[in-house]
Amino acid sequence: QVQLVESGGGLVQAGGSLRLSCAVSGVNVRFYTMAWYRQAPGKSREFVASITAGGITNYADSVKGSFTISRDNAGLRVFLQMNSLKPEDTGIYYCKAGRIGSVDSWGQGTQVTVSS
Repeated sequence: QVQLVESGGGLVQAGGSLRLSCAVSGVNVRFYTMAWYRQAPGKSREFVASITAGGITNYADSVKGSFTISRDNAGLRVFLQMNSLKPEDTGIYYCKAGRIGSVDSWGQGTQVTVSS
């Protein structure tokens, strides 16, 4: 059974940085496409960044150049380094594990609040 647990969220001023972590059990993240999504109050969940099993990364246009997704060599964690944060980056950030032929797995989310 896949389990994802996000951490690292918090309150930060605009222009600051946070590093989110997603601890994964039940699978090796190196064999999955791992992604971060976020959901702002009153809005639908949106894609932020992803990294494929082959290491190819993809980002939403709104975070390109500011956010970086990575994973550890042990295949146990996925990270989202967030720099130059803006108030519009506020939301709950979710980690997702996916692979063709398998149902996606989601974490419970971690709150990120950016004050102006």
